[in-house]
Amino acid sequence: MAHPVRRRCDCGTVGAAARAREEVRRFVDDARTCGHVVPAVVQETALLVVSELVTNAVRHTPGPCTLALAWAGGGIDVDVTDTSPEVPRLRAQDVAGAGDGFGWRLVNRLAEGVEVRPTPEGGKTVHVHLAAA
Repeated sequence: MAHPVRRRCDCGTVGAAARAREEVRRFVDDARTCGHVVPAVVQETALLVVSELVTNAVRHTPGPCTLALAWAGGGIDVDVTDTSPEVPRLRAQDVAGAGDGFGWRLVNRLAEGVEVRPTPEGGKTVHVHLAAA
């Protein structure tokens, strides 16, 4: 029988996305050790989605962010909490310049159950689910 798996980390501003990706790798290792089946494609998707969410939180909010990962509903629940109440929005894609405008669109395409929830402290949590099947 597979056991519950959870990980949480505070992501500062310097190296936040790299730290978050390392937490995803540890989480997947823990999940596999506990008997959960995590296909490589799901791990790669989680790495990409978490990178985008944490990068956006650091880039577009005034404070640090928190990453929480949990095994739920046959997949990975991802929560990224930051200090801004502003809901992410689709922006025009900048294909010729810096490549901005792709992250939120990508997250919505790759993840299920994308939700933005306000926090009691006045920020927000972006929640997504990545099915393992």
